[in-house]
This record gives sequence, structure tokens and C-alpha cells, in this order.
Amino acid sequence: MTLFAALGFSWDRSALPAGMPTYSNERVCFRLHRMLPEFVWDASVLEGNPFTYPEVQTLLEGVTVGGRKLSDQEQVLNLAASAKRLLDLVKRSEFTLDKAIFCELHALVASNEALEWGHFRGEGRETGYTPDVSLGEHGRYTPLPTLPGAPVLNQVFADGVAALNNLPSPFEKGLAFFLFGALQQFFFDGNKRTSRFMMNGMLMSAGIDAISVPAARAQDFNEKMVRFYLTREATEMMAFLVDCHSDADAIRAMN
Repeated sequence: MTLFAALGFSWDRSALPAGMPTYSNERVCFRLHRMLPEFVWDASVLEGNPFTYPEVQTLLEGVTVGGRKLSDQEQVLNLAASAKRLLDLVKRSEFTLDKAIFCELHALVASNEALEWGHFRGEGRETGYTPDVSLGEHGRYTPLPTLPGAPVLNQVFADGVAALNNLPSPFEKGLAFFLFGALQQFFFDGNKRTSRFMMNGMLMSAGIDAISVPAARAQDFNEKMVRFYLTREATEMMAFLVDCHSDADAIRAMN
């Protein structure tokens, strides 16, 4: 099976940077640790969470924030727990692109938010409900159906990972996995969040800094994701993620 057939979408591979600045494991982990409040806030804004950056900082310091819904607070804490777990995995060189870690991170990201968490759609009690993604004025995107035991989703995941593991560039591999997870919707909710954590695990494990989509670019992100769902063409979305990278200027200079 070809790469694009396995993933369900395509992109212009020549448009991606051939070279990336790389650093030590300690350096990339330190950067994520230092920017954790910003990283969590950026991710929460993409979900429409009303917490401000100072409120996220306060919450991560262990102080509750008055006047906010408990569900919004829990979403922020879930994102923080997921980021900390990812950081631990990368520090220990234990991060791998596999279903076990994908589901472990999802269990943290979507705890008490998704219909079920920590396993693929169909592997738990709910075996008939198929979620969809709102595309605004363009309607809705419906992924593969939820089936008991998730046989199709498991096969799609296995085929996709096998195809991705043949890519020589960890940067291209990471970006492609994020869009793969977002498109196939392996979970009832939290797919984009969990898939971005997996993307960053791949990047950091290769000595590349993690990508955080800035809160100020949330609308741009959402508009490009809608076009990705509609066209199954990822070149624009990948270019956007490159532009969001902290080393974007250096990447352009290198390429």
C-alpha cells in the first residue's frame, strides 16, 4: 500500500524542508518544560477554552481560578498532565509511535471529556456511535464507522504507522501523523489534541523542538483544517505547521 493510500490524504513532499535544526534530548525537553503554561494555553485556545494565559499559569501552580467552569478547568489540567507525561517519555527515550502510547496520551487528554477515553472507538462499551467533525458552512466530516472491536480502525492505524515508519524525515513523519490522527478520528473526541502530542513526541525524540500552534493563530488553524478535511490535501496545513515552529526562520534559511 502506498503512503498516501495508507494515510488517506496526500501532500507535496518536495514542499517540506529538507533540513531541520536539531538539539540534544536535554535541550528539547528543557524548552518544553519551560514553555509548559504557554503550550497548554495555546492548545486550550484551539479547543475554545476561555481560560486566559495568566489563569492557566495560576492553575498550573496549583491554585484554582474562580468563575470558571469545572469542565474548562479539567480540560486545562488534562492538557498539562498529557504534556508532562510526554515530556517524561521523551526524557527517558521511551516514546515510540505505537497504539499503546497513543491511547495512553488520549486517556490523559480526554479524561471525563470524551464519550470514552484510552482506547479506539468500538473497543469499549460504545460500539455503534460514529462521531463527526463540524466544518461550519461546509457541513460535517464523517470518519470511518465505529464497529465492535474496531477492526477497521486498527487495520488503518497499523497500515498508516507502517507507511509512516518508511519516511526518512522525522519532521515529515510527525506532521503527517498529526493529520492522520485528525482525519481518521480513532477516538470519540480529543483526536487533534492527542495527535499533536504524538507529533511532538516524534519531533522531540529526533532532537527537534515541539510545535505549538499560537493562540493568536487559532482561526487560521481552524480554517486550514476545514480545507484539509474537505480536500484530503495536506500541503497547506503542513506549511502552516512549519511556520508555527519556533525555528521557522532558521528552517527557511537552511532550505
